[in-house]
Amino acid sequence: MYTKISNHIESFNFSQITEARKQTLQPLIDYIQAKHTAQSEIRLNFICTHNSRRSHLSQIWAQAAAHFFNIKNVYCYSGGTEATAMFPMVAETLINNGFSIQKLSLTDNPVYAVKFDINQAPVIGFSKRFDDAFNPETEFAAIMTCSQADQGCPFIAGAEKRIPITFEDPKAFDNTPQQAEKYTERSLQIAQEMSYVFSKIN
Repeated sequence: MYTKISNHIESFNFSQITEARKQTLQPLIDYIQAKHTAQSEIRLNFICTHNSRRSHLSQIWAQAAAHFFNIKNVYCYSGGTEATAMFPMVAETLINNGFSIQKLSLTDNPVYAVKFDINQAPVIGFSKRFDDAFNPETEFAAIMTCSQADQGCPFIAGAEKRIPITFEDPKAFDNTPQQAEKYTERSLQIAQEMSYVFSKIN
């Protein structure tokens, strides 16, 4: 794993996560633990409205955390209630956090290859609907990363479990002096919480 990413994960103090937030994360821990115990594949689809910011950060950090804590057979995806594009600041933030990112296409909805380890397959990031053919159709958990998608999507076909774990949208700080700071703050919050989740799996 790239050193900067592992340093981030090693630096997290999970006692900083509030008890209320840990209760929010517990259903995801329970889902992953049950699959891990059964030696089944673990498919996690992180869903937000536009699949442009929080769902990508969650997908990528969850995949990295699973690798760091040596939890096998974890496959992370993301989607939205509509497709737009991964916001460029997300890629920039992840690069600053230690990821290696290659842009594979130059369309309005670019495809990115996001690597966290020199010998691991990259996470493929692009904006898509949650039910896009790229994502699993059955036997997955739907993790709702924004309240708008959670409220606007009462039913996720094929999901074994629906788990709301919402994050504040850094979009509120776009084109402000705080933009880079707030994207980093949200990225590292998601990183800490996904690391906490996978640290509890045994």
